[in-house]
Amino acid sequence: MQALNPKNLQEFFLNTKTNIFDLSGKRALITGSSQGIGFMLAKGLSEAGAEVILNGRNAEKLQQAANELSALGIETHQMPFDVTDHTAAAEAVNAFEASTGSIDILINNAGMQHRGPLEEFGAADFERLMQTNVNSVFNVGQAVAKHMIPRGEGKIVNIASVQTALARPGIAPYTASKGAVANLTKGMTTDWAKHGLQINALAPGYFDTPLNAALVNDPEFSDWLCKRTPTGRWGQLEELVGACVFLSSSASSFVNGQTIYVDGGITACI
Repeated sequence: MQALNPKNLQEFFLNTKTNIFDLSGKRALITGSSQGIGFMLAKGLSEAGAEVILNGRNAEKLQQAANELSALGIETHQMPFDVTDHTAAAEAVNAFEASTGSIDILINNAGMQHRGPLEEFGAADFERLMQTNVNSVFNVGQAVAKHMIPRGEGKIVNIASVQTALARPGIAPYTASKGAVANLTKGMTTDWAKHGLQINALAPGYFDTPLNAALVNDPEFSDWLCKRTPTGRWGQLEELVGACVFLSSSASSFVNGQTIYVDGGITACI
């Protein structure tokens, strides 16, 4: 798919044969993609035509994820590295770009949750959460952007959360980290949009994932959530794919610095 710039935008969008959501010919790196949201987004981007690169710290879990996708006819690359390690992220991205080719789309999905009363929250736990949820976005985002910028195009989608806008008891540090992701997304846009990159955040509401297993299995919380959410239910992972494909494709060529909530309406009401 051709790179979009002011000189060819009109011609591109007037071509009715063009599928602006098609990711064919693009290569996407999805961090934290051995399970949960990352795994589903890898599957969804592949089905939209992208060649996908799986990432995680655990090479064995990554291979299991690759095997699951292979059984569906989806072949993947695997890039095992720790997203909290700035040097490791840069080395992995640089090596892939040199040996295999361009990374056209980055989904910064790696993240973690740690619950507990704020007055008792350990400093080491706070630092680990920030390293995983915020530093990783900077580490991998910077490494990939250094290659995207000279090419004059690229898509970065940072995974935020409904907690980017809302808070609830016991997860104040997580809320802080996801607020930082949204503002780092704005900062990336401010610095990199002029180079042809589009950087946005995708903010899931409450989805049935391994990260939320404790909440999904808590009848009291599930009852509260379903009453609190206008659509009246937990989200299903497949429901994140469409928004991610939109933000990864030419369809979002003038969308930059935004946080798109996929949350069943929970942030729209009180």
